Amino acid sequence: MTTGALIAVIVVCVLVAVAVAAALVARQAMLRRQFGPEYERLARQSGHSRARTELAARKRRVAGLGISPLSTEQRARYASEWTAAQELFVERPAQALATAAALVKRVAAERGYRTEDRGQVMADLSVGHARRLDGYRRAEDTYDQAGSASTEDLRQAMLWYRAMFRDLAGVAGRESAGRSIHAQAPRPSRVPRPRMPMPRVPGGGTRTPPPTPSQETSAK
Repeated sequence: MTTGALIAVIVVCVLVAVAVAAALVARQAMLRRQFGPEYERLARQSGHSRARTELAARKRRVAGLGISPLSTEQRARYASEWTAAQELFVERPAQALATAAALVKRVAAERGYRTEDRGQVMADLSVGHARRLDGYRRAEDTYDQAGSASTEDLRQAMLWYRAMFRDLAGVAGRESAGRSIHAQAPRPSRVPRPRMPMPRVPGGGTRTPPPTPSQETSAK
């Protein structure tokens, strides 16, 4: 093989390697956009190659589940149930959290997800709801320890559940009707300003107060 032919082979190999590397970088960027923190979590656990393989398998599985959106009637019904759970939190936080956890699972099942296995449903939700998955995973952990969790921990878990509920149900992001799980400070009451009594003159009647400078000017 001549020197020129050898150089040409080397150049082709380098170009192929660069193209393959660029394709991998582009694929990783796409997976980061779609799966967000979930891709990073898997990459830390098992490496980028296995993370890509795992996420591709998840996409194939979810594509075969027949996931469908809720109807308008279903969405309204679940939104009403979520409002009731939020109102329950004011008096019974732990029970409200249990209600929220069950409600998220019911909505997921209604849409077509298989919710019997927690690990599997987490993996399936990562395909279409990756932005909310980390919070949902933390909410489930708090629910498992609800007996020893503080009220603030329960409140934060309710917020994580709410984010996943809204994503799954397709409800608006504004606050639902009813009492919020956010504590609201009471408005200060308005104290009426006391009126100054008019000075009284001997013999009855009241003394007319002296005119202000602006009144004197207008009188002239």
